[in-house]
Amino acid sequence: MKFQGFPDRAFEFYAGLEKDNSKEYWHSLKDVYDTCVRTPVEALAEALEERYGPVKVWRPQRDVRFSNDKSPYKTYQGITAGSADSVGYYAQLSAEGLRLGAGFHGGTEQLGRYRDAVDDERHGPELERIVRKLERNGWGLVGERLRTRPRGFPADHPRLELLRYRSLGAERLHPPAELHGPEALDLVRKGWSGLKPLTDWLEARVSEEGRP
Repeated sequence: MKFQGFPDRAFEFYAGLEKDNSKEYWHSLKDVYDTCVRTPVEALAEALEERYGPVKVWRPQRDVRFSNDKSPYKTYQGITAGSADSVGYYAQLSAEGLRLGAGFHGGTEQLGRYRDAVDDERHGPELERIVRKLERNGWGLVGERLRTRPRGFPADHPRLELLRYRSLGAERLHPPAELHGPEALDLVRKGWSGLKPLTDWLEARVSEEGRP
């Protein structure tokens, strides 16, 4: 199926799910999810694969085994692409619109490599320049952060704010009005292309596969 954008009912579906995250709500509107969310998301993923390789469409169900929140469903539909050792792109469709982003979210080894690279006098300033340009272009930094400085780094480190991140990404939100037609595909492609300097840096410095 060719991607044609997302209908209003996709966003209405998630607005309702935010108010009533129950199996009753979901099953009563399962046809809406299948037609207005799942089908266009799968078409979008297929259209992106030529440039980004396999694109994963994630399950709508939440993993509640270790969570105090037992809500059964995610309030967004996510896809991910280009993942290499916890580095990749993502998009999330929700009541708010489509959130585009990229970054890394890994374990202890990835975090260690990330902080070593940020601390490096050549690679660290390079990431600073990438991040500043992304912010000027409307991207916001996201990720899990320490409230204090990480152990082993001085309080006056020039890149202390970047060192505080345990995972790092950049994202921005596109409202529903921008997503109704097939041109939304170009919006995703251009957005992910704009994030390529960040993913290139992360793949080279954080990913085991890319690390020199």
